[in-house]
Amino acid sequence: MDLAGKPDHDSIRVDKWLWAVRIYKTRSLATEACKNGRVRIWGQVVKASREVRIKDEIDIHLGVFHKTVRVLALLHNRVSAALVPNFLEDLTPESEYNKLKVQQEMKPEFRPRGVGRPTKRHRRLIDRLKNTKEHS
Repeated sequence: MDLAGKPDHDSIRVDKWLWAVRIYKTRSLATEACKNGRVRIWGQVVKASREVRIKDEIDIHLGVFHKTVRVLALLHNRVSAALVPNFLEDLTPESEYNKLKVQQEMKPEFRPRGVGRPTKRHRRLIDRLKNTKEHS
């Protein structure tokens, strides 16, 4: 807001921008991430109320994954996933995406929804598969 009480359109709160470009599912999750020091602008930890400007570099820590983006444009409302590249430039190194891929591969076995619990036979096969991986 400027002195006349009109909205200042050359900046926006960092939590609102992160939500609008779909980095966080809800604005409260974006606010919480800022509170916990997982969001940095130009290397400095920021509060949720920090204003973002065009060309700012934002580092976001999402678990073991560290995403780096550059602000290309400001927006006040959430946009569809197809439009997100118009508002940010992804500067995340390829090695971070490789880390994410490895982490997803290390997750426990996947069971499709609605299939139910494994039978005794399937559980034994799963245990046998896990044990062969550990001893390899």
